[in-house]
Order: sequence, then C-alpha cells, then structure tokens
Amino acid sequence: MGFKRLLDLIIAIPLLILISPLWLFIVIWIKVDSPGPAIFRQQRIGLKGEPFTIYKFRTMVPDADRVMKAKIEQLKKEGKFNADEFVFQEKDDPRITGSGRFLRKTSLDELPQLLNIVNGTMSLVGPRPEVPEIVEQYTPEQRQRLNMPPGVTGLAQINGRSALTLTETLKYDVQYVKNWSPGADIKILWKTIFVVLLGKDAY
Repeated sequence: MGFKRLLDLIIAIPLLILISPLWLFIVIWIKVDSPGPAIFRQQRIGLKGEPFTIYKFRTMVPDADRVMKAKIEQLKKEGKFNADEFVFQEKDDPRITGSGRFLRKTSLDELPQLLNIVNGTMSLVGPRPEVPEIVEQYTPEQRQRLNMPPGVTGLAQINGRSALTLTETLKYDVQYVKNWSPGADIKILWKTIFVVLLGKDAY
C-alpha cells in the first residue's frame, strides 16, 4: 500500500495548490445559486469499516441527504430494499441545484476530496465510500470492498458511474480489491481522465 499513499500525495498536494483559485470561484457560485453551505460533509464508511467525514462541493438542496437516508430507511423497514434496483442518483433528480448539475457533469464536485486524500481517509483510486445505512446491508462477499481505502475514482466509475445499480457497483469494487496492483491504479486514473472529459453517465 506504500505505492498508493505515495501516488496519492504526489498528485493531491500539487493539485490542491493549483486549483485554489477555481475552488474560490466554485464556492462563490454555489453560495449565489442556492442557500446553504458550499461544502457538503457526510459520514461515510472507509477502510476496515471505520467511519470518516467526506468532503464535496454541495450540488443539492440542503436537506437532500436527509431525504435520501429517510428513503433508504423506509425501504429497509418495509423489506423492499433491493440492491439490484437501487440507484443513488437519477438523471432528473429535482434535488440537484443549477450549479450542482454542472459540477456533477464535470466531476468538479469531487475536488474537495483531495483533502480526504491528504489526510489519509481516502485514496485516488479505490471503492467508492458508502453511507453507513448501505454498508449495514452488505453480504460477507461485499464487505471485502472495505479491505482497501475508498477512492475518488475506481473500476465502477470508468464502467458506468451513476448509471450503475448498487449491486453492479459493489461487484466492480470487490473485483478491484481482489485484483489490485499498482498498474491497475494507473490504468484506472488514465481512463478516468477520458470519462470525466466526456461527462459520460455523470448526473
């Protein structure tokens, strides 16, 4: 894992410095576009099941997180939670703000996660970190994704992103963990550049 940490710091620290003017512009845009904080904070589950706070630029109305968690809890309560059908983000989600739609399409909303990379709670490449409510539903096979640090991008992000169901995403994540190599990380980073530039399946 020494390679992953070294690669993370070599890329994340210079990027944080270079994007500081862009960061300021995005914060102002979000604040002007809708009420609420510019930075979205949420508890996610990381390496070995440890909780941590993830940072993103806010792309939804302030109470969107509460609505999503309430939806998950209601489905679980009714016994209707189905990972084969559950999709976190829908194309025309009314909770997404005007600035948020652009930030998601360009993946600029992910930039604050560079802070997570620097503090060691995330990596450039890895399984996407989930909310506790979803992790509670994991099968023993799916829990293997917790054996690697969560990433900003990963196998799922270059193979469908938001268009994938939860089950499909988890399969890609477990596949990544089982077959990890330094070369795999570099390949995923390279492919991520083109996925982001094309804006494919980002909403």
